[in-house]
Amino acid sequence: MWNEQYIGLTTYEKGEFKRLANYLLSHTYMVRYEYQPSQQMTLPNYDYQIASRLFGILHDYFAITGWRLEKDDNYGIMSLINIFDHNRLRIDRFTTLFLYTCRLIYEEEREQANSFHTVKTDTQAVVEKMRMLGLLDKGKTTQKERIEAQRTLAHHNIIQKMESSAWNNEGNQILILPSILSIISNQGINDMITELDELRVDDDTSTAGEQED
Repeated sequence: MWNEQYIGLTTYEKGEFKRLANYLLSHTYMVRYEYQPSQQMTLPNYDYQIASRLFGILHDYFAITGWRLEKDDNYGIMSLINIFDHNRLRIDRFTTLFLYTCRLIYEEEREQANSFHTVKTDTQAVVEKMRMLGLLDKGKTTQKERIEAQRTLAHHNIIQKMESSAWNNEGNQILILPSILSIISNQGINDMITELDELRVDDDTSTAGEQED
């Protein structure tokens, strides 16, 4: 049982167990490598290393509380999923479309991705892709929408800002992290494209209706 294993941990390990359990509940995903802006390089994520060492105990602990902790050693992703489909994050339409577009970019660029399974892009490239796909209302977006979408996805370790400064109104260099594969699987890409097509149709229909009026 997890509690018997927990008792055998050192005081330091017990503290890390509590900290990482709360981190996963808050952030959903954890990745093996993180970009360090101060050093301008990607380095192993210490939290991921400790969570991997404590994975068995964390897994069993979460299991009895209705959560499933998964670890993909190939891509270096740790995911926490509620088995009752509760505690789901509600995100707005723009953030959803920004996420979908990042997934399309990741799929297009993943063969050229580095050994850390990350894809480098920037805010403007994502927005331009959204515009090309016809996902922006009148082809426009606000600074607030862009920043809030990126901040939300970064909090859950789906993207990472490469600069150490705050989110820039004009855009940032970002890394699309492999955790995006856990949100939208390869099998889900076709469904996603269909959904995007439907959104375009809806927008076109609405626009046509406005013109007729």
